[in-house]
Amino acid sequence: MGTATEAPGSDAGTAATPQPAARVALVGVHGFGTHHLRNLERLHAAGSVELVAVADPQPPAPGTVPPSAAVHPGLDHLLKDTPDLDLIIVATPIQTHAPLALGALATDAELYLEKPPVASLADFNRLCAAASASGRGVQVGFQSLGSHALEAIEELLAAGTIGTLEGISATGRWVRDRAYYKRSRWAGKRSINGVDVVDGVATNPLAHAVATALRIAGARTTADVASVETELYRANDIESDDTSVIRIRTAAGLPITCALTICASESVEPYLTLQGSAGTAVFHYTEDRLTIGTGSGHTEETYGRDDLTENLLAHRAHGVPLTSSLVDSGAFMLVLEAVRTAPLPAPIDPAHVRWEGEGDAAHAVVVGIEDALERAGRQHATFSELGLPWAAAAPVAFELPAS
Repeated sequence: MGTATEAPGSDAGTAATPQPAARVALVGVHGFGTHHLRNLERLHAAGSVELVAVADPQPPAPGTVPPSAAVHPGLDHLLKDTPDLDLIIVATPIQTHAPLALGALATDAELYLEKPPVASLADFNRLCAAASASGRGVQVGFQSLGSHALEAIEELLAAGTIGTLEGISATGRWVRDRAYYKRSRWAGKRSINGVDVVDGVATNPLAHAVATALRIAGARTTADVASVETELYRANDIESDDTSVIRIRTAAGLPITCALTICASESVEPYLTLQGSAGTAVFHYTEDRLTIGTGSGHTEETYGRDDLTENLLAHRAHGVPLTSSLVDSGAFMLVLEAVRTAPLPAPIDPAHVRWEGEGDAAHAVVVGIEDALERAGRQHATFSELGLPWAAAAPVAFELPAS
């Protein structure tokens, strides 16, 4: 499911020629689907879209869906009763993405698919084949990729502002309590009844950190990645990882290290650090804020952002390139596949975990995790390589599929 990083009212870069309101269906009206409902309400007010139908096995809360939108229990019912759709948005649990996306691509509509796109590389390849055969656009909900700061970063790298780019680190430290893992049956799961879910820290809550780092490094497709290593841990009583290091090397040889946790003492806006030979650039992607530090001083600027739904509509109407296309999430899917196929996350010794809060509001804190994340990113090292007392695992290399 998505994590909110997209600012309503952002620039869309659409053409000036007026278009009739696009007929839109939303699959999944709870969870992150509520964000799409708000965004569609904004776009409806602008005359860009008409939400004609929604689908969810759990009925929408009163007043959240416009009266003119038909409500269905599932996508099959919706498609049977709703012709001539321009756009289908899928914002449902991860393990449902593949079948729902394939169903949407059997229509003439464009598809907006929340992140992560699917839960396995095999499903990704099937979906890419279906998208290619359909000729429809598929936008993946990595909203941070719409940030105008990415263009500024591309320009500063081309200009040599921070010298030669030597590496990228992604640092994310958030807080998630026990209630977070009780909110749905798939939360914290690697699989359910044999169906992949892959709800890990790097593949769901902080997936934008990984995807944005890859984009800045120029790694979009599966061919752009040379290696992936994982070192996965958990402080919570769950199946998936909540504290991990993912170390990636691009085909061009650039190291990317993602040090991530949802077991911090407090939530901090995640950030990417571009390590240059003559300075650094730090990008807080949820805020679209870029700070540049060189020998001549520091600068900071906050940028605008393109809305991915508007971008997809512009793609349908005018052939505008997609900001976050399915095929360009191939590099991210290699990371997800590395997590999916890795050994079970190693439990962190309770002696190095403290609990703050009471009941379902209690959350785990890995002692010293803030410093550990910083060191991992700075040194491109895993927790075990740093010699942390609770890091009993070792990095696991993922065998890339043959091209």
